[in-house]
Amino acid sequence: MPLPQINLSLLPASRIAMGIGILLLVWVLWPFYSVPTGSRGVITQFGKIVGIEGEGLAVLPPWQKLNNFSIRAEKADIENAEGSTSDTQPVKVSMTVRYSIATDRVAEVYEKYSHDGDLSSYVQTATQEIFKAVTAKYTAPDLIAQRAKVSGDINAALREKLALYGAQVINIDMRNFAFSDSYMRAINDKVTQEQLRLAAENKLKTVESEQKQKVAIAEAEANARKAQADGEAYANLSIARAQAEALRVQNAALAQNKDVLELRRIEVEKTKAEKWNGALPTAIYAGTPIPFLNVAK
Repeated sequence: MPLPQINLSLLPASRIAMGIGILLLVWVLWPFYSVPTGSRGVITQFGKIVGIEGEGLAVLPPWQKLNNFSIRAEKADIENAEGSTSDTQPVKVSMTVRYSIATDRVAEVYEKYSHDGDLSSYVQTATQEIFKAVTAKYTAPDLIAQRAKVSGDINAALREKLALYGAQVINIDMRNFAFSDSYMRAINDKVTQEQLRLAAENKLKTVESEQKQKVAIAEAEANARKAQADGEAYANLSIARAQAEALRVQNAALAQNKDVLELRRIEVEKTKAEKWNGALPTAIYAGTPIPFLNVAK
């Protein structure tokens, strides 16, 4: 259904002026405002801060003004911050600092430093100062070897510094940590020499270990041979002792009973007789005994 057309030319001029006045009054005196998420509303009255509104709807009288102030996390990029070590080596670093405004200090920050919560210029200046002060406490080798500690010192000092501006540090990302080209070449040469030294030491330790192993094997073999020789010597000694003891016992027995020798002689002669084939020797020399004719016995 088409809207009815109003012909303004038919309306009295006073009504038109009144309508326009009402619209202007509503626009000027509009009391409704909104504070977006991640912000606070700073209420000012004739330029003076009179309150802080949280997120959501705010209703204000016409003589007050609402300014949105961000408390979201912000970041500041610091490129090539320069410093110098205690042994006068120049050093550079690039960092990203993430921070936010403390909610209980919004009015202070709005009044002194920023109307929108952006403190990146203050953060950059403070970071440059802190980096220069911290690196001056370290030598160049310590700055490399203790990088985690250096980062911690910078973080702690920057937190304290930015607290003066009502900001709180969320985290710091350090990157592109570098010295002069000449110093980096010297560091690389030193690292290479250290690696070669360690390799030589490891090789020497390997050789020494191998030599010790060979000595241990040789000593074990020598000990084994000695043990074997000692065992054989002991065995031979034991046999000799046994044989000597047997002879001693035999001699003692013979000394006590002389008939044993005669019995042995008869046994020998008997053995010879059993083996004799009955043939007499064809040649008999003087003094040679004739078998079985030994009449002396």
